Amino acid sequence: MSYQLPDGFLWGGATDDFQFEGGFDQGGRGYYPRYSKEIWRHHDVNEIIFEEGDEDILKEGQLDFISFSYYRSNTTEAGDDWFNVGGSGNPYLKETPWGWAVDPLGLRHVMNEIYDRIQKPIFIVENGMGAIDQADENDYVEDDYRIDFLRDHLQNMADAINIDGVECLGYTMWAPIDLVSLSTGEMKKRYGFIYVDMDDKGNGSLKRTPKKSYQWMKAIVESNSQKLAEL
Repeated sequence: MSYQLPDGFLWGGATDDFQFEGGFDQGGRGYYPRYSKEIWRHHDVNEIIFEEGDEDILKEGQLDFISFSYYRSNTTEAGDDWFNVGGSGNPYLKETPWGWAVDPLGLRHVMNEIYDRIQKPIFIVENGMGAIDQADENDYVEDDYRIDFLRDHLQNMADAINIDGVECLGYTMWAPIDLVSLSTGEMKKRYGFIYVDMDDKGNGSLKRTPKKSYQWMKAIVESNSQKLAEL
């Protein structure tokens, strides 16, 4: 039985190093990896001068843990330049209104990849979804879609810890309260557990009202995630 790998499969795998956060390797392992030298060569940097003791400084200054943000996964398209990787949509995943793929299993994969590669504890410092929330006359939002997003991501984080053995120090969600989106400059792109009465032009009372996800997350935190499968 023969099998043909999809077009671009090997290319996509080969670009992984260049898409990986380079600082994870230098800071987490204490040396410049092979692919860094290829990046330098690509940009006509033919000579990197290391003074005496520089390599020791890298080794001695390794990070105590690795922190990262996770919002989505991306797919790549095969091309001619590994250093300028293009993307394409993933037809197997749902997307937010802003075209960000919702991929909770991807979080588990990334946790395993970083931990296996660096062998340092990890800390998830940002995770969340931007959504268009519809508030009722009392500014209350029934954001079941946000609850689903968080439940699925937290479950995959728990599986990475409890099943795969990844050492994870903690998790913080972006963001506890609605705020202006850094990536688009919009207030309508809402992330929080708490609804803020303000529109894209700054109009509104600024009244803050807990959403349905607020009580859900409160119960998860109070149970130390023991109620994750129940709620």
